[in-house]
Amino acid sequence: MNRQVFGMVAGLALALGPAQAEEVTLRAVSGFAQGTAFSRPFESFVEWINENGKGVLQINFVGGPEAIPPFELGNAISSGVVDMANNTAAFYTNLLPEGDAFKLATKTIQEQRANGCYEIVDRLHQEKMNAKYLARTGDNVNFHLYLTKPIEGPDLSGLTIRTTPVYQAMFQALGANLVRTAPGEVYTALERGAIDGYGWPIQGVLDLGWDEQTKYRVDPGFYQVDVNLIMNLDKWESLDDEQKALLEKGAEWLEAKNAENLEINEKEAAAQAEAGIETIEFTGEDRDKWLSTAREAGWKAIDEIDADTSARLRACLDPAG
Repeated sequence: MNRQVFGMVAGLALALGPAQAEEVTLRAVSGFAQGTAFSRPFESFVEWINENGKGVLQINFVGGPEAIPPFELGNAISSGVVDMANNTAAFYTNLLPEGDAFKLATKTIQEQRANGCYEIVDRLHQEKMNAKYLARTGDNVNFHLYLTKPIEGPDLSGLTIRTTPVYQAMFQALGANLVRTAPGEVYTALERGAIDGYGWPIQGVLDLGWDEQTKYRVDPGFYQVDVNLIMNLDKWESLDDEQKALLEKGAEWLEAKNAENLEINEKEAAAQAEAGIETIEFTGEDRDKWLSTAREAGWKAIDEIDADTSARLRACLDPAG
């Protein structure tokens, strides 16, 4: 009788085939306010995964800074409080100081994947913050200095500028007084005259309403935006091959959208002009000093953190720099 029962169970198992993996839902948070420039690509990624991953994997987008403050989101990923984050390395340099180098990239993420840089950056995330590096958005988007008063050249002496680790070394080298705040505090600081300006990319100023307090944008732009899609490493390793493959395919789809940034930049610059933001254009020696200070101060700061890692990153992120 026991042999008969065993045979029936075994036959039923063969008839049903291999067991289906249970659909997994990941909890995700963005370091940027929902609907703004650097959250929108991630929100599109969430929609893509949820459409293409039915029965396999879904993402529950919990929210932006109202859910977890941007400078605490890296810790939330490391500890597994949330599974996935859309965040810039500037907001988690407390865990990965070398991440300040990612803005210095002159190579696109596709080029970084081809030259081995992706693997280096992924390994840094895994070793330093228990995170899996999945994707990068922001290619082709430069940073700028925005001001409430004009300047004649690349001398920021006497100005108080809101900063993050992105601009700290550069603005300090040019003589600015620096104040670090979360993005949500910038408008009030400008309104009260507590700061004379801030660093921010070409995209997103109008989303945040900062144009109401901004008079000037300094050109040319410098550095390149890095907004990274990262996951808690333990959660990543708990996924099966199909679920990982879905996320990797989604990452490729997301990174391809970086090509759209050139057109978006043009529209943003025109919208800023229409909103009354004037352009201060550095030329000649002033332009050279502005851009060379950005690069030299940026890489010097990474050299001081870890010279060996700096050299490896520079070789693949900015080989001509």
